[in-house]
Amino acid sequence: MCVIDFSLKTSAEFTPQVDRLIQLALEEDIGRGDVTTQALIPPEKKGAAQVRAKERLVAAGLPVAARVFMKLDREVHFLPMVREGQEVEAGAVLAQLRGPVASILTGERVALNFLMRLSGIATYTRQVVAAVQDFPVAVVDTRKTTPGWRVLEKYAVKVGGAKNHRFGLFDGVLIKNNHLTAVGSITEAVRRARQQTHQLLKIEVEVADLKGLAEALAAGADIIMLDNMADADLLEAVKLTQGRALLEASGGMTLERLPQVAATGVNCISMGALTHSAPAVDIHLLLVS
Repeated sequence: MCVIDFSLKTSAEFTPQVDRLIQLALEEDIGRGDVTTQALIPPEKKGAAQVRAKERLVAAGLPVAARVFMKLDREVHFLPMVREGQEVEAGAVLAQLRGPVASILTGERVALNFLMRLSGIATYTRQVVAAVQDFPVAVVDTRKTTPGWRVLEKYAVKVGGAKNHRFGLFDGVLIKNNHLTAVGSITEAVRRARQQTHQLLKIEVEVADLKGLAEALAAGADIIMLDNMADADLLEAVKLTQGRALLEASGGMTLERLPQVAATGVNCISMGALTHSAPAVDIHLLLVS
């Protein structure tokens, strides 16, 4: 829901779940062993490396990359050189590493995969937030995330400056079109939701037109998702609502369209592209000694 920020504040909050994801990634990549590194690099050889940005980006995921090396070999020391959420230019050193060269090389790709994906989301999110900075509107993410990565991808959205929508099916009522088809009407769906859930849960209803908006308002919905509406209809929806519910614009959102949608006066804009379409950024690791 756009009024409830379920944002993840620190990397420590997602450690147990991320540990499982990191372990899976390491098992996937290393398998029975890093045959190249084992053949070429003596286990006692020590060295240093740097993680560098190859393009302008917003850094996100450095604690996750550090944890990759911690799980692989505690003798590898990972020192972040920038803050989470810091915008850096191409060539910037994001982190320095010291320790067994073999372990650094074996963990390189897994650590970079996390960094490139999460920094990509944070970078794109920062661009989206900048596009509506002159309007009193919140940009929120959706559940359109990579399976298993949701906690990390929503974390990266927060690092980029946007807010988190509900995390899953368990932390907010959102009555969508298929629920309405099954129940029969917005009025009945809201009634059942009020009856079956506790009073602290906000109730959000998805509508596709102004008629649905009117019914949702009459039913007492707390938040109304205006799905795939034209800008003119969004403007009319704001006028009709008169502050009786919070309005969330959703569907068909692009970076170019965002200022026009924000100008209609909706309270928040949900954008699945923050997580499902953000391109990874280019980051590499180089041995320096």
